[in-house]
Amino acid sequence: MSAPAALRMRRVRIALADQVLIDGLDVDVAPGECVTVMGPSGSGKSTLLAYLAGTLAPVFDASGEVCIAATDITTLAPERRGIGILFQDDLLFPHMSVGANLAFALPADVKGRAAREAQVADALREAELSGFEARDPATLSGGQRARVALMRTLLARPRVLLLDEPFNKLDARLRQEFRAFVFDHARERQLPMLLVTHDEQDARAAGGPVIELVAPR
Repeated sequence: MSAPAALRMRRVRIALADQVLIDGLDVDVAPGECVTVMGPSGSGKSTLLAYLAGTLAPVFDASGEVCIAATDITTLAPERRGIGILFQDDLLFPHMSVGANLAFALPADVKGRAAREAQVADALREAELSGFEARDPATLSGGQRARVALMRTLLARPRVLLLDEPFNKLDARLRQEFRAFVFDHARERQLPMLLVTHDEQDARAAGGPVIELVAPR
């Protein structure tokens, strides 16, 4: 497992045609810290995450330095950046079992069926879903699906975790529980986190600095 690393952004600028969404953004996120990004719709919150992940649509004009530890990742392909992302939707593959969904994320260096099955079993144990390997994702509750989605992301061994409103579709009780589950597991792994949300309670639970974006004029 890689040593904990900080996420650093310098002079990040993102524009769409003549609209500047983000200009000169400098952010440092320490290992285990969660920085929250808030702002109205259209202010560039999810666009910023796409830039970090390497999936920003070419219609945007983006520049700036993004480093994990000492490595500038902005020229790397998305799969080489070491970034995991959790969305509003769990995005579990409906044609795969729960166990197969988790195994899909395992790095290539996990060799052999026994080793891969052991890591899947460990992930399900962490999610309090032991024995769910053969289950169809459609049979899981919303909270269970969310936990599987997080464990699948973590099995890929990201060095940074991006959170694009992942608590948004859960009811109040499940939202609180899943929030704690995500933050506890990410902090245990010392992952820098960047959270996009509209919810003040999410920001308070994250416990770190808050960046307020404004809608473009």
